[in-house]
Amino acid sequence: MALEIERKYLVQTDKWYCLEKNAGQLFRQGYILKTPEKTIRVRLTEQTAYMTIKGATTGMTRTEFEYEIPKDDATALLDNFAETELSKIRHEVIHAGKTWEVDVFLGENEGLIVAEIELNSEDESFEIPEWIGAEVTGIEQYYNSRLSEWPYKKW
Repeated sequence: MALEIERKYLVQTDKWYCLEKNAGQLFRQGYILKTPEKTIRVRLTEQTAYMTIKGATTGMTRTEFEYEIPKDDATALLDNFAETELSKIRHEVIHAGKTWEVDVFLGENEGLIVAEIELNSEDESFEIPEWIGAEVTGIEQYYNSRLSEWPYKKW
């Protein structure tokens, strides 16, 4: 069984925009199913598309199964089956040997920037970059699936 162990943080906007980083990649992400027990997500970028099935989160851990799918299939699934959707630009930043995925949200979630780090265990130690703010791991309103139905601009 595949497991995802991740911690999630807000990003200090002023420090983020001063940071040298790549251009990022535009994500179109939609949810076919969202319940507390499971989500089914479709993600489309210019280069790839994925279907991801995630189980309920316990602590920082949940089951995750992710499969690459044809881009045309992803577009059809997003257009015809997604209940909710969001867009974001994802940047990958290497810091102290770890990859941080930083999502700069667009549309109704514009103004929100969230960083995630995937770990090998819940007690794995890592160095926090200076541009990281408050931890929001486990706070439901920051889940992407929740942001797709209750966007940041409506808080």
